[in-house]
Amino acid sequence: MDVSTLGWWGVPLAILGGAIRVGTPLLWVSLGETVTEKAGRINLGLEGTLLMGAMVAYGAAYVSGNAWLGVLAAAGVGALLGLLHGLLCSLPRVNDTAMGIALMLAGSGLAFWLGKPLIQPSAPDLGAIELGGFTDQPAVQAALAISPLFVLGVGLAFLVHAALGHTRFGLRLRVVGDSEAAARAFGLQPMLYRVAATAFGGACAGVGGASLSLVYPGAWSEALSSGQGVMAVALVIFARWDPRRCIWAALLFGGASAISPALQALGYTEGYYLFAALPYVLTLLLLIGLGKPGPRHGAPGELSLNR
Repeated sequence: MDVSTLGWWGVPLAILGGAIRVGTPLLWVSLGETVTEKAGRINLGLEGTLLMGAMVAYGAAYVSGNAWLGVLAAAGVGALLGLLHGLLCSLPRVNDTAMGIALMLAGSGLAFWLGKPLIQPSAPDLGAIELGGFTDQPAVQAALAISPLFVLGVGLAFLVHAALGHTRFGLRLRVVGDSEAAARAFGLQPMLYRVAATAFGGACAGVGGASLSLVYPGAWSEALSSGQGVMAVALVIFARWDPRRCIWAALLFGGASAISPALQALGYTEGYYLFAALPYVLTLLLLIGLGKPGPRHGAPGELSLNR
């Protein structure tokens, strides 16, 4: 975004626009991981799912000429990877964390290998919802060009919150995540709920990948995700497992990522790498400052980090 014509007051505007663009994949991945962890399972393989979703979305959009078909394809491949993770973690003596890391490496490597022919071709993008028609300033128009996936993600956050708190399936899933023994006493099958939750989390991560390749930056490359899949796990802890808080957490991390480009647009180049590292520093500081969360913070009792 060119903010040089607006002066320094254009920096917060650029940060706002960047927060929405960069925060969209974080929002989708964190929402999916919130549901997964509410069922008592953690998925550290989201980075691989995010990259696979981005690659499949770009390839499907390029072949079909329809970006929304790319989003559906990304959700499908993400659900399959989540289903695989859920089923493998249901086997005896299989550790969630180790399996997540293995799938992260496998998914990333597979995306890089299958996506090599997609580096040069140009696929259609999803476009944007233009909210800046009231002004002729290009910087303002760019900041107010909202991705439709961000709007859908915000709606999904409130829908997931309502489902977890006010539906029979959501309440049972929370029981499974809080106490497996209690769930079995009620006649529930924890494995089925956890597999379903992990598949849902994978589908959301796939859509998050689609927002990378079809919205911003709107291309396919091997360095597309920049660790956002791993960062989203920390974001869930910061949001205290509340889907609505994931919106603000994603915008916070997205805004931190947008500071460096906004300052560069004004010609401020000193400390570029320091500002570029801000989201990762923020992640570490938040995890250190928040400490180890417990059930009173919303953490599911069966989650491995509480054991």
